[in-house]
Amino acid sequence: MMAGMKANPGGQIDLKEVVGRDQIIEQIWDALEQQSIRIVAERRIGKTTIIKKLAAEPRDGWKPIFQDLEKCHTALEFAMSVYREVDEFLSIQQRSARKTKDFFKAIGGAEIAGIIKLPTFTGDAPWKEILSSAIHDLVHECETKSDRPVFLWDEVPFMLANINEREGETTSMEILDTLRGLRQTYGGDGLRMVITGSIGLHHVISTLKRQNYANSPVNDTLAIEVRPLDAASAQELAAKLIEGENIQTESFEETANEVSQLSDCFPYYIHHIVKALKLSGLNGSRDTVEKVVLDQLLDSSDPWELNHYRERISTYYGDSLELAVLEILDSIASRAEAMSLDELLAGLKSTGKLDDREQLINLLRLITQDHYLSRNANGHYHFQFPLLQRWWKLARGL
Repeated sequence: MMAGMKANPGGQIDLKEVVGRDQIIEQIWDALEQQSIRIVAERRIGKTTIIKKLAAEPRDGWKPIFQDLEKCHTALEFAMSVYREVDEFLSIQQRSARKTKDFFKAIGGAEIAGIIKLPTFTGDAPWKEILSSAIHDLVHECETKSDRPVFLWDEVPFMLANINEREGETTSMEILDTLRGLRQTYGGDGLRMVITGSIGLHHVISTLKRQNYANSPVNDTLAIEVRPLDAASAQELAAKLIEGENIQTESFEETANEVSQLSDCFPYYIHHIVKALKLSGLNGSRDTVEKVVLDQLLDSSDPWELNHYRERISTYYGDSLELAVLEILDSIASRAEAMSLDELLAGLKSTGKLDDREQLINLLRLITQDHYLSRNANGHYHFQFPLLQRWWKLARGL
């Protein structure tokens, strides 16, 4: 019998117990040899676990600098956050962020007990200079390539949305352009960034493009998508959790297979199903696993936080397109077969929600990027995840 594990839905997973992510982690390290990357993933799929494993267990020759940027609400907060990490990184190597500290002195800043105190700015804060100087120091003070620093930046889109709200679109545009410029300037010297977040970066960029932002700020980075676990890894995780929770079952393999299938191989949902099975006191038959899943999907308290998929639509697509998106998802969810573009357009026209073909094509592209939908070999649209389609039909009364 394999070593068991305790179910921990929504909690911080012990990195020693991460299952099925070795291959994508190796792909990330391989890609970083050539360029910076952005991790593309649906929520609850385990991207934060992956980025934390990158930080905790780096490949030889790399020194990760992990930052959760959700707390940054201004460009200056972001720049200072990067500076502090760079300064700490260089201090460990007995080096100093010299250019940045010289700049602080030039603008009237002071270092008191190791903490930088900046003056009050009457105009725009010099965040761009601080950020650029910090990156310059990081690159030029690391003279050897044996310990290359790599920024692991979680919640970058969330930070940009915060800054967009607080300081406006122009500042968000400048941040994206500045980061791209830094990658181009210092990429040959080994500078690397890994960017990820729970909000799709494409939405942030789309919002900026509506404000006449014409650049492509991340086209120099490689997109790597985090997918659900493969079937074998999902079954392995389910089996370890069933064993660790001491759930009784006549067929260990059959129960693990049922859990992995009904969860769409999402680690988060596997943990939830096994924990719910444990709390129910039921054995691990296929019927009881199905009962537990259905109960969770129908629970008004929304233990799996699936209602987020409905709530985020107005935020992502705006009030003007919300009804059109709902019509698209309702139509596809209620059908067993995939739907063509023409079928969707005809349905939207009949309800008066949208009648422009090009607008529908662009909207479907965004909905697909948000992992609601996928396209089959004929280019027809269907739900990407059966579990989400099942919940959507129940929640929407379809």
